[in-house]
Amino acid sequence: MELRKPHEHHIEPNIPDEWFVPKVKDQTEAEAVVRPSLSYWQDAWRRLLKNKLAMAGLTFLILLIVMAIFGPIISPHDAAEQKLVNQNLPPSSKHWFGTDELGRDVFSRTWLGARISLFVGTVAALIDFLIGVVYGGIAGYKGGKADNIMMRFVEILYGLPYLLVVILISVVMGPGLFTIIFALSITGWVGMARIVRGQVLQIKNYEFVLASKTFGTKTSRIIKKNLLPNTMGPIIVQMTLTVPSAIFAEAFLSFLGLGIQPPLASWGSMASDGLSTILSGHWWRLFFPAFFISLTMFSFNVLGDGLQDALDPKLRR
Repeated sequence: MELRKPHEHHIEPNIPDEWFVPKVKDQTEAEAVVRPSLSYWQDAWRRLLKNKLAMAGLTFLILLIVMAIFGPIISPHDAAEQKLVNQNLPPSSKHWFGTDELGRDVFSRTWLGARISLFVGTVAALIDFLIGVVYGGIAGYKGGKADNIMMRFVEILYGLPYLLVVILISVVMGPGLFTIIFALSITGWVGMARIVRGQVLQIKNYEFVLASKTFGTKTSRIIKKNLLPNTMGPIIVQMTLTVPSAIFAEAFLSFLGLGIQPPLASWGSMASDGLSTILSGHWWRLFFPAFFISLTMFSFNVLGDGLQDALDPKLRR
């Protein structure tokens, strides 16, 4: 006798047919871009704006440049005017940063010192950029024996004490603005050259560079059009770190009496003059130049760190 299974009843759910009708998008909705397309530099700027510390440093540097240009102009006192009756006056509504031993206004001289310091830092960074990029780019692109010879020379210069070389050159050539810039540029480009060389060694094996070589493009054009644009991120970061180093070196030399000489004023020479009078209670003469040296170096460093994060392609989303 064959056993039969009981009849199974299937209950179909009551689902409306409208649920299975595909949604029709109009043309404008289909072509809408959810996220705007950003270039590499636009995306880097967007990420830099989110870094509050880096933006604070950039804001201070912009204000510093503006005051270095217009500070002596808006000051009611001439920076070179000497009035012995006003010597060593504390900060007041008449002399905002006080006066020095010759009665000169410290506020006006502070911004003149900012001009010198920023000029030295900027020119030194540009010279390091030109020499370092050309030297490092050629060494990295050529490779082989040429790279070994060129980098051995770089390593010799890199092994020399930086400040010692600068001091020796300043002693031999005599103190002055040109001497400081020349001394800072002797070995200052070495770091830039090493960074550019490392970037070029990596990028020169990319497909678009090999394609340019295949079509017979000149070496100078490959470096200019293909290699340098792809290494600008690390180069910009290195330049933002070179400027504060040059500013500190200038201030250090001026502090030792080997830098800017009177009647020119720099933060280092002002700090040197103020140090000798701090025990007499004239604290403002040392405070203001030292304050702006420290804050300027801090601003450049935090801006450099922010640019390093913003220009890193690995962090791009």
